[in-house]
Amino acid sequence: MASTYTTNLGIEKIGAGEQAGTWGTTTNNNLDIIDEAVNGVISIGLNTTSKTLTTSDGSLSEGGRKVLIFTGSPGGDCTVTIAPAEVEKMYFIDNKADQKLIIRQGTGTIGNGRAVEVASLSKGFIYADGTGESNAKVVDLLNGITFGNTKLTATATELNIIDGDTSATSTTIADADRVVLNDDGTMVQAAVTDVSTYMNANAYSNETTITAATATITPSAAKSIYQRVDASSNNVAVTLAVGSLAIGQYIILDKIDTSSNTMTVTYPSNQQGVSLGSSAELVIAIYNGTSFSFVETVKS
Repeated sequence: MASTYTTNLGIEKIGAGEQAGTWGTTTNNNLDIIDEAVNGVISIGLNTTSKTLTTSDGSLSEGGRKVLIFTGSPGGDCTVTIAPAEVEKMYFIDNKADQKLIIRQGTGTIGNGRAVEVASLSKGFIYADGTGESNAKVVDLLNGITFGNTKLTATATELNIIDGDTSATSTTIADADRVVLNDDGTMVQAAVTDVSTYMNANAYSNETTITAATATITPSAAKSIYQRVDASSNNVAVTLAVGSLAIGQYIILDKIDTSSNTMTVTYPSNQQGVSLGSSAELVIAIYNGTSFSFVETVKS
């Protein structure tokens, strides 16, 4: 009975009563094939746009290695065909060539969903299902990686941007756009409208209307203040303190009533500014880092 060979690795199965006195040589060769299949690494130079990766019966072959390193300049996308189309194979791919690899088995193509691409200077982890010339399919095992039962759908470009890609894109921001935000420890896509609402809410504060005869405004947060003043019941004297204002931030005083009562503005003795008399109607007090600067509108 003649020898036969295993389908996937081409290991020789010695027939009953065959190879008397020489079976040790065949067995050692089989062990070498297994060794290469488990841990073998081979570098394959490419100089054309097609390459057949063959697993041969009974001998060491390129297709029998575990790790395939492709190098060279094929001159265009290189189609690598795993042969025969009936072998079931799993490979680690390291594409150091200057072109993309299209790895298939049988008549598989990218278009029919039975081939995979490995970009230049990229790596892949694939298997061929060995289901024959017209059906065989190569699958990218790195496509569809999941974390915590959630499929990773981000592209390499998107991940590189998150990782600190410094390239800038001119973008017209619209209400439907999103930004990645750390929401108290959870990464979310926040609507830019939410960001706008937050920024507006924290750019300034709208304080409770002043009605008392005297009041002191001391900003407790680094934000500008819009302050309404209702003098309909009495004259109102307002004292402005710098508080925690930063340079360029401001306090707006707006006398909202139409009474003849007055609104006057002063400042604490340890701070600087211009005291405004009873003609003050609308006051913008801008902090310049040293003192307040005032712009006053005078009621008619």
